[in-house]
Amino acid sequence: MAQEADRVEVAGTPGDVTVPPDAAPGDDPVPVTAAPGGGVVPVDAAPGGPPLLASRLAAPAPPGPLLLRPRLVDLLEAGTAGPVTLVAAPAGWGKTTLLAAWARATRAEPPPAWVSVEGGDTGERLWSYLAAALRGAVTGAPEPGGSPVPDAPPRPDQLELLAAALAARDRPVLLVLDDLHRITDPGALAGLEFLLRHTEGRLRLVVGARTEPPLALHRWRLAGELTELGPAELAFTDDEVADLLVAHGVPLPAAVVPRLRDRTGGWPAGLRFAALALRGGADPGWAVERFGGDQPDVAAYLRDEVLAPLDPDARDVLRRSAVAAAVCADLAEAVTGRADAGQVLADLARSGGFVHHDGGAPPWYRCHQLLAEVLRDELSRLPHDELRELHLRAAGWYAGNGRPAEALRHALAGGDWDRATELLITRWPELLPYDGDDRAGAPPAAPPAAAVRRDPELALACAAERAYAGDLDAAAGHLREGAGHAAELPVPRRDRVRRLAAALELTLARLAGDHAEVRRVAARLRATGPVPAGSGDPRAGAGEEADIRAVAGTALGLVALAEGALTAAGERFAEALAAAREAGRPRTELVCASRSALLDAARGELRAAERTAREALAMPPGQGWSGQVDRGYAYLALALVAGERDDPTEAAANLALAGPASAAPSVAALAALCRAELLVAAGDPAAALRTLGAARETAPGVEPAAGLTAAEAQVRAAVGDVDTARALLTDALDEGEGGPDAAVAGAVAAALGVALARVELRAGDRRAAERALPDWAGPDARSWPRPVRVRAGLLDAVLARDAGDERRAGRILEQVLDLAAPEGYRRDFTRPEPGVRDLLAAHLDSGTAHWATVSELVRGADERDADGPAERAPAPARALDEPLTERELTILRYLQSILSNVEIASELSLSVNTVKTHVRNIYRKLDATRRREAVRRARELRLI
Repeated sequence: MAQEADRVEVAGTPGDVTVPPDAAPGDDPVPVTAAPGGGVVPVDAAPGGPPLLASRLAAPAPPGPLLLRPRLVDLLEAGTAGPVTLVAAPAGWGKTTLLAAWARATRAEPPPAWVSVEGGDTGERLWSYLAAALRGAVTGAPEPGGSPVPDAPPRPDQLELLAAALAARDRPVLLVLDDLHRITDPGALAGLEFLLRHTEGRLRLVVGARTEPPLALHRWRLAGELTELGPAELAFTDDEVADLLVAHGVPLPAAVVPRLRDRTGGWPAGLRFAALALRGGADPGWAVERFGGDQPDVAAYLRDEVLAPLDPDARDVLRRSAVAAAVCADLAEAVTGRADAGQVLADLARSGGFVHHDGGAPPWYRCHQLLAEVLRDELSRLPHDELRELHLRAAGWYAGNGRPAEALRHALAGGDWDRATELLITRWPELLPYDGDDRAGAPPAAPPAAAVRRDPELALACAAERAYAGDLDAAAGHLREGAGHAAELPVPRRDRVRRLAAALELTLARLAGDHAEVRRVAARLRATGPVPAGSGDPRAGAGEEADIRAVAGTALGLVALAEGALTAAGERFAEALAAAREAGRPRTELVCASRSALLDAARGELRAAERTAREALAMPPGQGWSGQVDRGYAYLALALVAGERDDPTEAAANLALAGPASAAPSVAALAALCRAELLVAAGDPAAALRTLGAARETAPGVEPAAGLTAAEAQVRAAVGDVDTARALLTDALDEGEGGPDAAVAGAVAAALGVALARVELRAGDRRAAERALPDWAGPDARSWPRPVRVRAGLLDAVLARDAGDERRAGRILEQVLDLAAPEGYRRDFTRPEPGVRDLLAAHLDSGTAHWATVSELVRGADERDADGPAERAPAPARALDEPLTERELTILRYLQSILSNVEIASELSLSVNTVKTHVRNIYRKLDATRRREAVRRARELRLI
């Protein structure tokens, strides 16, 4: 009793620690386990060995309030079916919390053994803990005597004995090693790797680490036996953010939750800091906007846990690279003066979490938003001359690498007024922002008033920088200042300033949504004309005249597209595209090409649409603009083309890649048409009707609305609701009479008329169909979209054959094929109105210049009739030994497209290595060796 009274008991539960009163400083505390009578019993690693901390042999208590995330627990549970599961992420990503929550929640028998690794652990010390953790699982007894588990780094014979003991178990042993990154000696883990290879799957390792531990992970990764959870998986979803805030007692409007997730990047520690900061706030929306890396707790955590452990050189590279929002290796080397800067960034990005790369070639690196704010704060503390030099280095690199907008921003920040002015004068079309451009932060310091009076172009350069940053009020102020000083200039230069001012005024009007002002300023810009040759202007002559046409035409095209005037938009973009190519302006060319491709596809010019879309997608990404929205238009164009060619798989893959481009109302209408066709092909007309109805309510302009109405009427007629279909079309025809543009009104009326004729034919009223069918062969029909002419002609041929006029039917069908075959149309023939298949078959016998095409279309119609959506047999069971995970199914869908692994990684915000790992798993599970073979096998199994 006296001895027991000498103890100071901190707590009396298993895993707590007691400290003898006479312990010397630095002595290890004595771990305890709960004794039956409530006492405490010391636990040694081995008789006479150093004591072990019981707290390192048990999952730590999670911080409160704990938010259990079932999706991650499920991923861990599934991962433990394989030999190794790795949860790797930097500090604050919730690794230990997740592992501890899973260890408590799992129903595995025996429960997972746990070891927390500490800095300074040698191989001998680590194995002492491994022995203590494994001993009970292997022998069922806590005592080391007679156990096959060695207490020190084992000899080969001891390893074989332990491997045999583990292999003989009925159930596998789960071993959690948390913070394994603290072990830097690969030899310390050699015995563990041996056990994993030779225990017949009875030892399964779950690792938590900030970086990849010194294990031969590549072996399990190559075999598809490694489950990896990184920052992408650990990041909170919107729903989880909302649940976390509720758990912390922080009410936050649902609309603000996504913004908080964006601000933190889903970083768990950042979200907990945010929840604490938001608690008790009167205006949570305002507080979310204010929350950032300048919060004392957040900044201290990032400095201590993320930056401090880094090598000083790596930290310096991060800090100096923070002068730019994103850097590639060359830019980082130019800014920092270090030849190894790119390798430093690549090493930091490998662990993810706080340094990301876009998966491109070369990759671009960007810091987590909160870390970037901390780094910019550190950057601001550099001496003024040193900070100015960083900006000037960045400006020089950007100017020399086709990124004038960033070059202008850094030239102004570095006070290089001459370079800023030169950039505006020579590259002004590339300084005008479009959809999806990156937005910058705070404005650079304003140039001196004397410099602006001397060079009013400098004020316009400031206006361009602010317009690109989305700060329209500041841009307008600089614009007024520059234009005000123009009157004092000599004539050639004054005219140039006014022309540049008009281009900026045009941009501001478009960004503000003032379409009438855009048209007025575009006319004024076009009237300015080029600078006369010999005036000394570097862009004098035809080059600048082409720039004016390209910029004005692009602005007018964007306005027309926003209004739903698709025909007018297509004309404007075609003109602007030619001018941009003439002037050599790739930024403007991409904007026009991507949208021209979409509008060509909408008009049924499939070959032109496909060619232009692929040209747009082939343009190098990252040339001073984000390009994601622009690429989305090109992908949507390819989806429409694939739909007309009756390739729903390709259409679905490209539609999924359209992304934010389909957010614009007029573009959303085209995306809805494509999606509805896919739903109909999949046998879900009800979902197609919902899609079309929702899009029709918000569609701007008569052209998108007419297309949606015609499509909805066809779906309704196909399901037997002929009366509603007829009413939709007749109402739309009545409303469309007397439109402002006769040609557009005629094309719209033709599309609705063809749709009405098809509805009447489905209703069995051939005469009504003949009356509704417009004259598709007349001179006015040449301005109609090609699909309207093809459908009208095809219906005309069916009606002629039904009337007994076989020769006329054949003649009409040949004309239709002349229109359709060169473009590759299929859907109107293989998923047709009743009678088309027989018409095509009869045409084969009567002779045609398109024999191969007609023969293939007849086969396609036969296949469709034999395996239509409505009559399709139930999908077979997935004949896979191991099912695909949700992430693998997502990547499998992308494998159908033309995207490379690098591009898939960029679309999904994953590392290229992660995508490659999933692709290898897909090949293995589908017993395939190539991409095409995997896609074919997946289609056979109805996985896609």
